[in-house]
Amino acid sequence: MDTNPTSVSTVPRGAKTSRQDEIVVFWIVSDSACAECGDELGKGRFLRMEAQRPLCMSCADLDHLVFLGRGDAALTRRASRHSTLRAVVVRFSRSRKRYERQGMLVEEQALARAERECLSDAEARRLARERAAEHRQELDMEYVRAFAHRVGELFPGCPPDEQRVVAEHACQKYSGRVGRTAAAKELDPKAVDLAVQAHTRHVHTQYDELLARGVPRHEARALVAQSVAEQLNRWQRA
Repeated sequence: MDTNPTSVSTVPRGAKTSRQDEIVVFWIVSDSACAECGDELGKGRFLRMEAQRPLCMSCADLDHLVFLGRGDAALTRRASRHSTLRAVVVRFSRSRKRYERQGMLVEEQALARAERECLSDAEARRLARERAAEHRQELDMEYVRAFAHRVGELFPGCPPDEQRVVAEHACQKYSGRVGRTAAAKELDPKAVDLAVQAHTRHVHTQYDELLARGVPRHEARALVAQSVAEQLNRWQRA
C-alpha cells in the first residue's frame, strides 16, 4: 500500500482496510476527481474506488447514505443491522502510515430507527455499564489484596503498608507492570519477587537519585543491587 498517497486514486487493489465483504469508502486527504462525471473531489469528500477508478458518491450509487461517525458502539451496531446497504469509511493517517476506520455510511431510515432504539433503552444500558464497571473494580481490588497477601507470605518482614503499596503499584491496570502479567495473576513467587525488588530499588536505595544524575539505568541497577539484595534478605528472614 502506498503509505503517502497524493490522492486516493493511488490506493492499490485489495488494500486491507476492512473485511472483504464490506464496501469501503475513502475520506480523502488530497484533491481528486470522479473518473465518470469529472466532479472535482476536494479534501474531506468521500469517494469509492472501483476497478482502480475513483468515483464520487453519486456515481457509486451511495449518495443516499448518511454518515455515522465512530464512537457509539450500540448506535453503530444497530444502524448497521437495519441498513440493507452500508459502507465503511476510512481515512489515511499520515502519522500512523495506515488507513483508519472513521465510521459508516448507512441508510437514513436505518439510522433513525437505531437512534429510537438507543433512546428507549439508554437508561438500561447505562446501568449495565455501571454494574460492569463496579464488578471489574471489585475484581481488581480483590486481586490487589491477594497480591499484597502474597507479598507478606514471601517477605514477612515487609511492613503491611509497604505490602499494599507494592501490590497497588504492580497491579495498576494498563500499566504493563509485572503485576498485570499472567504469572503475577497466578501469584507466582518470581513475579511477586520482581515487584518487591522494583519497590525496594526505588524506595530503599539511591536508584532514583542516580537516574536523576544521568547514570545509565543498567549501571544504576548494578550500583544498588547489593542494597536491594540485603533489604530483601532482611524481609525474608523476619
